[in-house]
Amino acid sequence: MRLLIHDLSDEQINVAFPEKKDEMKIVSDDGSIHQCNGCFGCWVKTPGVCVIKDKYQNMGKFFSESEEIIIISKCFYGGFSPFVKNIMDRSISYVLPYFVTRNGEMHHKQRYDHKIEMKVWFYGDHITDEERLTADTLLQANAINLGCNGSEVNYVQSITEIKLI
Repeated sequence: MRLLIHDLSDEQINVAFPEKKDEMKIVSDDGSIHQCNGCFGCWVKTPGVCVIKDKYQNMGKFFSESEEIIIISKCFYGGFSPFVKNIMDRSISYVLPYFVTRNGEMHHKQRYDHKIEMKVWFYGDHITDEERLTADTLLQANAINLGCNGSEVNYVQSITEIKLI
């Protein structure tokens, strides 16, 4: 499965990717997402599932069923938009609470014997070199933490420049 996480409006996604919508599971902001409250319930109370009961509680499971995760986000100071950041936080159940050292850094131990390809598209009119450096560093750490096979970060000014293959 391909998982598309985005912060675009329904109109933008329909215009930009009309032919791709049937090929993916799409996670978009309908205004109902609750923020991760850091309770660790997804690790100790309901392993692998967020304890917050909304349509985003199974993000870890969605990650585990995906071969490819595509993220489209407006660049906010070298990071994800608030909605996409919230999705990433709510996906922490994909990994275990235990730590291991990878590449000389502390990262979460993998819950699943599963590898993901991650592609990220940051959009915005004025993404600075410093923001790109921050975003590159963030995505590399995310990819290591999620046990990704590989990751790719792209920067565009307009969503019309995004090419999903």
